[in-house]
Amino acid sequence: VQLQASGGGLVQAGGSLRLSCAASGSIFSINNMGWYRQAPGKQRELVATIANGGTTYYADSVKGRFTISRDNAKNTVSLQMNSLKPEDTAVYFCNVKYDRSRWSRDYNVWGQGTQVTVSS
Repeated sequence: VQLQASGGGLVQAGGSLRLSCAASGSIFSINNMGWYRQAPGKQRELVATIANGGTTYYADSVKGRFTISRDNAKNTVSLQMNSLKPEDTAVYFCNVKYDRSRWSRDYNVWGQGTQVTVSS
């Protein structure tokens, strides 16, 4: 299973970006999908997740500004980022937890990362 992320870039503070991530390969079902980020010199941190049923979770730092969504038919997850701040600058990674079959479950895969830079 591979993840292909897109949508990063450079934006001024207050601007918006939309990240997308598509999963492909041998997937029986996808459970949680999410976005993480890692700023220079810092540990990777959770940004947002969305469960198969649509339940979402957001880090406090992005609540009210970011929105995560998924398209189960296309195996994609997106992150709409509004009111961006310089502290949102990081490499963003998508993550998918999935099952390969009814008997082969709980796999985890990461995307390659996409750079988001917010200038002040």
